[in-house]
Amino acid sequence: MKLPIKNDAGLLALSVRMVIGWTYFSAFYRRIILDNKLDPEVAGYIGEKFNHFLPHALGIKPIIQYLVENPDALWLAMVGFTIIEGIVGLFMILGLFTRLMSIGVFGLAMGILLGSGWIGTTCLDEWQIGVLGIATGYMLFFTGSGKYSMDNYLMKKNYAFTKKKWFAWLGSGILPIRDRIFPKVVLVGALFIFGLTLYTNQMFHGGVWGTLHNKSVKPKLEISEGQLNANGLSFDVYRTEGVDVYGAWMIEITLTDTQGNKVIDYQPDDLAGIDKNLIDNYYIAKVKPGKHSLVIPLGAKANLNFKDDVIKNLPKGNYTLKITDISGANWEHTITK
Repeated sequence: MKLPIKNDAGLLALSVRMVIGWTYFSAFYRRIILDNKLDPEVAGYIGEKFNHFLPHALGIKPIIQYLVENPDALWLAMVGFTIIEGIVGLFMILGLFTRLMSIGVFGLAMGILLGSGWIGTTCLDEWQIGVLGIATGYMLFFTGSGKYSMDNYLMKKNYAFTKKKWFAWLGSGILPIRDRIFPKVVLVGALFIFGLTLYTNQMFHGGVWGTLHNKSVKPKLEISEGQLNANGLSFDVYRTEGVDVYGAWMIEITLTDTQGNKVIDYQPDDLAGIDKNLIDNYYIAKVKPGKHSLVIPLGAKANLNFKDDVIKNLPKGNYTLKITDISGANWEHTITK
């Protein structure tokens, strides 16, 4: 029996369908129409933003790391990702192959959640987008698109393919799931999504128990592979936390001996004037000299080399490398020569 319009679940979900559709289509629109975010040579390249996800991505970190280490593969992935977002968003707004597009929404939102759910300086922004996108995609799979949709138009025109079983699974209409198990399928999926929500909220932010934390507020550096030899001082620096929309500014790098005497002391002007050839970046997000400091974007990792006669002639022993951010935060690493 045909349901009255007021009981048309797809119609009731119309606002959700159109808003979630625009959410994804607008990503395509911004990068292609409003601004060129797919050019690796311009500021705001989407690949560099993707690099920001790397430090605390959950489960998909090896994929992200491979892409940011291989710029050509990263560019292809970003183009493909943008095209998929555009298709999923537009088709969702139109209500065309709604259930197939809802799977796309679910997958895209899962990628956002696992990749960048830890990012957000104020309201856990990316985590909220991810979990709500997953829940929305799941809901729209069951509701289909309803009265105001291309799926409904095609069904009303009685096109032959709309009567096929596959269209019910990929488009709209009554899902071919037995009534007695339908509520159980919905419940199992809903509980899984709720569990995923709690798990990621705890993993990324400590939002279920313990101490709340936000990795997007303060910059944090990891220093490793420190060496003192005939070639000078070299070490790896990796920024793993802090705001994603701008870099951390390193205004001082010092090396001290066990008595606390400064062997080297590089100040803002020294770091701003560092030779770019002495910086070997591992990823697409690059450590580079800025106007008044050394700038380290979120997710950037590089090997830094400082060639100085003072360093080359140092006696054997332990030395402390210290890097200071403009905020006053600093990080230390012990190097043995």
